Amino acid sequence: MRFVGCGRPLPGHALRIVGAAGEELPERQVGRIEFRGPSATAGYYGNAAETARLRRDDWLDSGDLGYLAEGELFVTGRVKDLIIRGGRNLYPYELEEAIGALPGVRRGCVAVFGAADPATASERLVAVVETRESDPEARRALQGKVEALALERLGVPLDEVVLAPPHSVLKTSSGKIRRAATRDLYLAGPLGGARSVRVQLLRLAASGLAARARRLAERGGALLWAGWAWLMLLMLAPPVWLAVVAARRPAVGWRIGHWGARLLARLLGVSIAVEGRDKLLSQTACVVAANHASYLDGLVMVAASPRPFAFVAKRELQAQPIAGPFLRGLGAVFVERFALQESVEGARELGARAQAGESLFFFPEGTFTRRAGLGEFRLGAFVAAVESELPVVPIALRGTRALLPDESWMPRRTAVVVRIGDAVVPQGKGWAAAIALRDGVRGRILADCGEPDVTV
Repeated sequence: MRFVGCGRPLPGHALRIVGAAGEELPERQVGRIEFRGPSATAGYYGNAAETARLRRDDWLDSGDLGYLAEGELFVTGRVKDLIIRGGRNLYPYELEEAIGALPGVRRGCVAVFGAADPATASERLVAVVETRESDPEARRALQGKVEALALERLGVPLDEVVLAPPHSVLKTSSGKIRRAATRDLYLAGPLGGARSVRVQLLRLAASGLAARARRLAERGGALLWAGWAWLMLLMLAPPVWLAVVAARRPAVGWRIGHWGARLLARLLGVSIAVEGRDKLLSQTACVVAANHASYLDGLVMVAASPRPFAFVAKRELQAQPIAGPFLRGLGAVFVERFALQESVEGARELGARAQAGESLFFFPEGTFTRRAGLGEFRLGAFVAAVESELPVVPIALRGTRALLPDESWMPRRTAVVVRIGDAVVPQGKGWAAAIALRDGVRGRILADCGEPDVTV
């Protein structure tokens, strides 16, 4: 048999072929195709049991059979379509195509499958062939041709040939043969009750309308919740903004922002789970670095930590009429992002402030996009940590990207997790120490944020 080469895995993905016991097979041996990577499905909607069957650790079972040759994947068929006969693996596709070309057979309306035989505790090889032939002689001749083709193509005889009327072989809405469903129908009783195309179309239309109604209901619920979220934000934001700006004391402003953000999350029903809070509160002075995935990251951190930090923000925010005064009320520090010399000097000034006891909070990525993934880290936070000889506390934010994606003004209700890691202490001075510190912190955040590395 010939199989088409499907190429090699995309960047960030991995493939393997496993045997019946889950052992990884060498090249050119057929087994189940498993893969992992950012495009892997999260599972079946509302079906935890089937989802659990899909996964083996972090590998996803594709349900396909195949083999690797020099790193290239060759798909040989679906697991559920495989027929095992006399210790041989038989694939039905070629035989089905050959039978479909016979005169009197409805092309594309042939299903070959294995059916359990309780009497012999083995598997019977069955072909269901749709035909409009009604003459007994013509039907016997057609049955003989089908049996001869099976011997020629598979090398084994068929146990039964079922010459069935049109619409006996079940198909998907896209026209693919549903072999397992046809086998179940065969096992349930004699095939032959032809279902009209009109009835099938009506059932398909009803199913589509029901699915559409569910999607519209879900969309309507999402829009209502988004409207509620914006209403609550517009009601809470002005008094909290005024209180923070009027306080003129960052510690007081942070407490006001903290309770305001927590109240907003409670009103919206958004849970913010904080893991490892003691690792942050136990540090007298430190530098904090977190991944950046949403406009709401800063708000989430204010809600998550009762302890005040000085957010390190880009200088252009300082002049904004709403964000500028609010960030100043929280004690934010504004730095230059683009001019290299000014950025280095700014990092050293931040190091001096941290050395004086101020805890600094950085989003080292600087910005975020709609695409999931952890980007490159700028060095400013780590130069400041090295200059001040302070540890860096890594924080991984999960769920904020889905809560309010980039390029969207429609929030989505989802849970948020703030995972605080162990502090990373600088080892030495200078650029080399800052780079090593950056890479170490980024590695820990990458392991906990649940997103791929987009720099690979």
